[in-house]
Amino acid sequence: MHHDNTGQYHETVEAHTAAEQATELWLKEIHQDTSALSFRVTKTLFSEKSPYQQIDLVETANHGRILLNDGIVMLTERDEFIYHEMIAHVALFTHPSPKRVLVIGGGDGGTVREVLKHSQIEQTVLVEIDEVVVEACRKYLPSVSCAMNDPRLQLIFDDGLQYVTETNEQFDIVLVDSTDPVGPGVGLFEKRFYENVAGVLTENGIMVTQAESPFYDVTFQQTMFSNQRPYFKKLHMFLYTTLAYVGGLYSFGFASKGLCPLQDFDPKRVKSSGISTRYYNSNIHRAAFMLPVFIEQKLKEICDRLPG
Repeated sequence: MHHDNTGQYHETVEAHTAAEQATELWLKEIHQDTSALSFRVTKTLFSEKSPYQQIDLVETANHGRILLNDGIVMLTERDEFIYHEMIAHVALFTHPSPKRVLVIGGGDGGTVREVLKHSQIEQTVLVEIDEVVVEACRKYLPSVSCAMNDPRLQLIFDDGLQYVTETNEQFDIVLVDSTDPVGPGVGLFEKRFYENVAGVLTENGIMVTQAESPFYDVTFQQTMFSNQRPYFKKLHMFLYTTLAYVGGLYSFGFASKGLCPLQDFDPKRVKSSGISTRYYNSNIHRAAFMLPVFIEQKLKEICDRLPG
């Protein structure tokens, strides 16, 4: 899944008495050496170094289980539904008849779970580089990974960059459920990748990318959208809230070959679908694209203006 540029995973003890110190362990993620987010850990469930990254799963006092890659929080059980519903349903309800979806990254299975709630989806291909992430989440995050055995899912362990370069498959929607633009995730934000994604998308195709924090990552966002600009007719940012990442307000990029997330969105489809969600609804869909002035000003030269 996600997230921050220079996160570090510190098991720190912050308690007032010796007795408290014996029982309290705090997971602290430091963001860009300026701020931090902490969760109280009650138990370590899984810790393993894969060929690609360090993977940890811990139980916490108030946020359920937390998945970390290289010490960076990917998701918390308590609020993961927000991220996964928003990365999936906005595109799926904008596209008039999505049949085939490609998910790059997202080995925890949450994005796939939301995509496969749509009965018209014929096939979802999940390309995840790290098998250990999938195995750990199957075992310790069953509420997130519960759709991994759906017969409509094809799971491929490969580099997403490589896959979109080489595949002859075509998709209606591509969801880039990536880590940060550091380490193995760097290439997923570069021009060549977006060009290749545009190449595997059908005529009405939509790509959604995780787009970091409007407070902390403005320069990155400007670069990301600029890199997408040559290959997509429409570019928009939309917002969601999170407990898992420093700053609390985060974003996705919506890139399409022509479909507009508001003009081509029919709210009645959401209701008639019968799909069960906990965050996403037709009002949230529209509201997510209403950007605060400070964000609009930073992106107005790159992204498109919405109607209204």
